[in-house]
Amino acid sequence: MGERLSAWTPSCNDSVRVELSGQRTTSDSGALLLREALDNSGVIEALEDNLIDRRHPLRVRHSLASQLRTLVLQRAMGWIDLSDTDMLRRDPLWQLACSDARGMTPLDQDRPSQATLSRLLTCLGRDDNIDTVHEGLLRLVVWRLASLKHGERPKQLTLDIDGLPIEVHGHQGGSAFHGLYGARIYSPLVASLAETGDMVGGLLREGNAGPAENADTWIPHLVQRLNESTGAQIRVRIDAGFTDNDTLEALEDRHIEYLGRLRSHTGLQALAEPYLRRPRGRPPEAPREWCHDLEYQAGSWPTPRRVVLVVQERPDDLLLHAFFLVTNFGNFDWPPEKVLALYRKRGSAEVSVHPTT
Repeated sequence: MGERLSAWTPSCNDSVRVELSGQRTTSDSGALLLREALDNSGVIEALEDNLIDRRHPLRVRHSLASQLRTLVLQRAMGWIDLSDTDMLRRDPLWQLACSDARGMTPLDQDRPSQATLSRLLTCLGRDDNIDTVHEGLLRLVVWRLASLKHGERPKQLTLDIDGLPIEVHGHQGGSAFHGLYGARIYSPLVASLAETGDMVGGLLREGNAGPAENADTWIPHLVQRLNESTGAQIRVRIDAGFTDNDTLEALEDRHIEYLGRLRSHTGLQALAEPYLRRPRGRPPEAPREWCHDLEYQAGSWPTPRRVVLVVQERPDDLLLHAFFLVTNFGNFDWPPEKVLALYRKRGSAEVSVHPTT
């Protein structure tokens, strides 16, 4: 009881010592470690330099940097409601973690209020700030990638694209009732980096937006930004909602490699039918799987595309099952089994919405 580990001093404030004691430990001590990570990344300073804050300077008591830290750190530590900031307003740890000041000065300062942070969110959502916020997010992703690779730039990266419905509890502008989810939602697109699971970008869309709406312009733009920031070749992994001709054609026109799942329909089922015959012999004790390289041209496709047919045999099931992947990967470097293996390594953000087959 009461064992104490060696103290650590965060670089943001030399007057603070962090100790771990069994008798006196706050559950939010990780906020100081996150502050250290934010300072090392430089993202808060970059946002402060580039965001446009139209609020009157004489009416703003807290620096933009301290407000951004408060918003980011509280959410990262699980305090996701803006009302939480009032409860934490006099918490000494949070005063120290979010302030620009050093020494004990932060303990005598008020923290940003709920109303202040609400106005900050409105500020961040303005059209002239959206690109800056996206660049800040991308900067964090690139910084983390470099940290994990000891400064070495990756040669290839995989970008996972998905829809992520966000339920709202009112009639906010742009929200709409969606029968599939039984609620009013927004229907944003999100992109995550498969190698780390980090979110790279997002596009807010109205609740009644189609699955692939705006994907044909947004995905290539995001790929270009990520390529310019990392120098890596970017390939895109998408689910069945984004394998419409407009999206695939936009990726092909920009020479972007892609891999996605196709929704099954009568044309694909007819293509698969010769391969859906159970092999001779006893039923297997363990699942079996075969991949077949095919070409297929849907009615809306101007030319045939490469399709990988995946046939699955399950114990105690009389019928074989199949699903389809579409890709522009080269056949020589990417045999069908390798294509399937990459598809099944989808990023964490996508898996949380649509579990892998």
